[in-house]
Parts: sequence; structure tokens; C-alpha cells
Amino acid sequence: MRVKSIVSAAVLAATFSCSTTFAAAPTTSEVITTYADIALATYEDALTGARDLQASIDALLQHPDASTLEQARAAWKAARVPYQQSEAYRFGNPIVDDWEGRVNSWPLDEGLIDYVDSTHYGDASDENTQYRANVIANTTLRVGGTQIDATDITPELLANTLHEIDGIEANVATGYHAIEFLLWGQDLNGTAPGAGNRPASDYSLENCTGGHCDRRRDYLQAATQLLIADLQEMVDNWKDQGAARQQLLKKDDNAAIATILTGMGSLAYGELAGERTKLGLMLHDPEEEHDCFSDNTHWSHYYDAKGIRNVYQGSYTRIDGSTVEGPGLSAYVAAQAAAADESMQAKLQATEAAAQAMVDRAVQGETFDVLIGVGNTTGNQLVQNFVDALTEETRAIEEIIGQLKLDQVQLEGSDSLDNPAQVLE
Repeated sequence: MRVKSIVSAAVLAATFSCSTTFAAAPTTSEVITTYADIALATYEDALTGARDLQASIDALLQHPDASTLEQARAAWKAARVPYQQSEAYRFGNPIVDDWEGRVNSWPLDEGLIDYVDSTHYGDASDENTQYRANVIANTTLRVGGTQIDATDITPELLANTLHEIDGIEANVATGYHAIEFLLWGQDLNGTAPGAGNRPASDYSLENCTGGHCDRRRDYLQAATQLLIADLQEMVDNWKDQGAARQQLLKKDDNAAIATILTGMGSLAYGELAGERTKLGLMLHDPEEEHDCFSDNTHWSHYYDAKGIRNVYQGSYTRIDGSTVEGPGLSAYVAAQAAAADESMQAKLQATEAAAQAMVDRAVQGETFDVLIGVGNTTGNQLVQNFVDALTEETRAIEEIIGQLKLDQVQLEGSDSLDNPAQVLE
């Protein structure tokens, strides 16, 4: 990972230190204000990252070569850092949940977008008629009895027509992962080392490879413009008069605290431990890897876990090194159930250590898809350690929920954790 995508040791130490101590137990209003302020700062940083990505993509399209392609890839990885930390705001906040699919849907059937290698991808899907639609190569699509005009590849076409076309969730046409595929191409290495290797010439008008380079350029630009617009929408939602902040402030005390814990616990357990980690490990399937084209999954998991800690401790370190902090949930819990808070702090540290172990192994060449490979006993155990740490973290969250008597909280589950036999059928 390039320098822009790596947080310095000093920043990490500050971020993962114990929560800030405030003189008195915070009120619910103070906790909610801190929570919303961190949301705003995190989405603002994600928006800044997307704009930096757009500048790098503009440079790539102006001079398509190995250097500008690598810079665009580095900018994509850097843009993921703040966004992944925002995912603790999912599940409890309907406005975020309804929006999230536009920016971070996965896995995607990439044959909808561009050319693919048939030996690895196949020619058709019984479930998805648009499995090999290849919008970049084709100006029309047929869905049922309707013909769709895709002559002009615009943000509107991607968002309003192509995304989840035909009601298929795997028809992901927008967001980070569509852009990731366009920058890296397919990862054809299975569980062996190596990411996607799309050539820069796929964007050259003079020496085009892959065909239809003009339309591929249009698609990459449209997807990036749309990502910026979507992130701006979420920034606006968390401003003082924004819909997400106002929706939260209108809740009673218990419901507001329940919202925070729902997001933390559902991300930790059902989503991150289950769908994004355990499922791929059970199946030894790199197609279940979150950032499967770039092999950036270890960092995405790391920053997802970090986002949970940010929310709990009421502190977020911005991409410019400044800190947004205030009375957090930790202080609120400690005032009512000190032992539960201490347990939660310990579980957060254990999760950090397990995530760091995967990052360290990735630096040595064993990225997530390699770690989950059949026969990689040590790698499999590192991934399982992360799942176990997140599961224990969730138990600490459930203990907090019980101590605070928040009976209305329902955390997301995952078949890979709750009913593994069904997954393997």
C-alpha cells in the first residue's frame, strides 16, 4: 500500500488509545452530538478522498501509462480509509442503510460492466441475464422485452438504469467496487498471490487494448462523478440540519443509544465477522473477498474495525491528522456499568491486534485471498482469529445492551456464523 493509504504509527497510537476521559458522565445529548460530529467528519474525509481519486483518474485519462494508473490505484486505496470507518453508521441509521448500496455494494458480476476472462468467469448465469452484458462494449441492452439505450454512459445511466438492473443485487454498476474493477480488472490468481492487472492502455485512445477505450473512459469518469455526488449527499445528511442528524436527535434517549449500539454490533458480527470474513474462509473462495480486484481487503477490514472503535470511544482522527472528539459512548457506559466498559475496551484492543496481524501478513505477500486458501493452515487461523475477536467484541456489546436495558436492539446475524451447515449445503 502506498504512503497516502497508510496512517502513521503516531496517528494509530492516538486513535487506538483509551477513550478520552471527561470530568462527568456525559448526557445522552452529548454522546449523540459526538456521534453525529464524527459521522460528519468521516464522510467529509471520504468525500475529500473521492475528489482526490477523481484528480488521479483525470491524470490517468490524460496520460494513460503505468505511472498514472498506479497513482489512480493508490488514490482509490486512500479513499477507502475514511469510507470504511464510516460503516459503523450503517444498520442503526435508515438513511445510511438506504444509501449504502449505491457506494459499496459487493460482490459484483463484473461482466455487466466490461470484458472478462471466460475461463475464470464463465459465459452465462442462470440467475442473471445481464451477467455478460458488457455495457462498455454494447450501446444497447435487452431486459425482458425492453431494449435499453446505453449509447451515452453518464452518471444518470449508471445510477438510474444499470445499477441492480433486472432486480439483481450482483448487477453493481456504481460505487467503489465498480471503480476498483475498472482500475484493476479481474484478479485471475485465485488464492495465489497477485491482484488484478488491467493495463493502462485500456484507457488509451491511440493504442487501445480491450476495445472500446472511449466508452471505458466514459464509464470510469461517470462512476467517479457519481461517487462524489453520493458522498456529498451523505455529508449533507450529517450537517447540523441534515436529515440523518435530525432523525437521530428526535429519538428518545434509549432509542438514540440503541441506534449507536445497533450499528456497532451489526457491523462487527453479521457483516464483518460473518459475510465479509467467515463466509470466504468457509468456502476458501476469493470471490467472497470484499476488495477482490485490488487485494486491499486486509485494510478494508482493519478500518471497518477501527470505525467501530471510533464510535465507541468518541474520537476520530481525520486524514489531515486533526482529531474530532467529545463525550463518547464509552464514558456513558462506564458511568453506569464500569465492568462492561472495561470488557469492551479489552475486546476492541483484541480485535485491533487480530486485524493488524492480517495486515502484517499481507505486507509479506499473503493478502486476504491467500490467507483463506485451502491448505493455508496458518493463514486460515489468522483469519479465524479476526472472526473470533469480532465475535467476542459483539458479546461485549450485547453485555452493554443488557446492562443499559435496551431491549429493542436487534443485531444483524450471518448464516456463516449462526447456521454454517446451511452455507455448505
